[in-house]
Amino acid sequence: MSEVTTTIPEQTIGLDLGDRTTHGCTLDAAGEVISRFRVATTHQGLAKAMRGWPTCRVVLEVGTHSPWMSRALAAAGHEVIVANPRAVQSVTQSSRKNDAADAEQLARLGRSDPKLLHPIQHRGEAVQRDRALLAVRRKLVESRGSLVVQARGLAKGLGVRLPKATTAGFCLRVREAKLEELFPGLEALLRTIDQLNHEIQGLDRALLETSREQYPETALLRQVPGVGPVTALTYVLTIEDPERFAKSRTVGSYLGLRPKQRDSGNQRPQLSISKEGDRELRSLLVECSQWILARGSESDLKHFGEHLVQRGGKAAKKKALVAMARKLSVLLHHLWRTGEVYEPLHLQARAA
Repeated sequence: MSEVTTTIPEQTIGLDLGDRTTHGCTLDAAGEVISRFRVATTHQGLAKAMRGWPTCRVVLEVGTHSPWMSRALAAAGHEVIVANPRAVQSVTQSSRKNDAADAEQLARLGRSDPKLLHPIQHRGEAVQRDRALLAVRRKLVESRGSLVVQARGLAKGLGVRLPKATTAGFCLRVREAKLEELFPGLEALLRTIDQLNHEIQGLDRALLETSREQYPETALLRQVPGVGPVTALTYVLTIEDPERFAKSRTVGSYLGLRPKQRDSGNQRPQLSISKEGDRELRSLLVECSQWILARGSESDLKHFGEHLVQRGGKAAKKKALVAMARKLSVLLHHLWRTGEVYEPLHLQARAA
């Protein structure tokens, strides 16, 4: 994707992407509307529309179709700007919102100063496909968990508590207790959970193979106890290029793990984290931190979390886990970028 500049182009096109139809607005260098148009939100529709376009600046907002569309536009030689939706509230929260007006507003913002849009860069197609594998696995795990919860809830209504077990071992424990006929439909739930277990195991093998063959750098991240193959691969596919960040500590902000800031005068309110980055990776890092704090061996990261918990205060453990997740994201980037061997007690050794 071409580098964003602040020079006013000869033509700027704003695209409001819809699931079926995309509305467009073309502005000239003086900001006058040249044309308005509609195209089908398909590869064929976009190709047909681009036939009459000179090389120009094209502005679109992040959405379901923005990854493939931005790649197609960039391949055709256009300067593509993908606007961060958090930065275009004048479009998303306008009292006179319609597709044609949104397209014009995007074009005007992109024509005047693209930096106002806080442009983002979509991942490559190969990475996007590999992330789909993670997304499918995540949805199957969620479905399995919801079925287990439903089975337990229906059993409690009959005055029976099903055996304690992990979601993966739930069916085995229920059958060992000979409770598979406790209520009509339970056996069907168990068969469905068995099938989901089988599919999830197959996806886990595919993830390991993908990590080993295409992303060997995940092995550097898995040096940290508590960071498994899913977290490591999600991290690599989210960051994509470690050289994007000049300093490892900026990764925490990129993933939305830094506190919001609304300072004014002498007021410095303590706010929650921004949650601006990838939600799935942020959640996985918090889960890893929880494992490290509860069950992990001695390490600088665990000592850091324990110190925050001991300070007490409202929701101390929750805040400690978020802070640990931020430090973990920085640590993983450092290991990836440098290729160093992980030392759990590096700070303690250096102090000694």
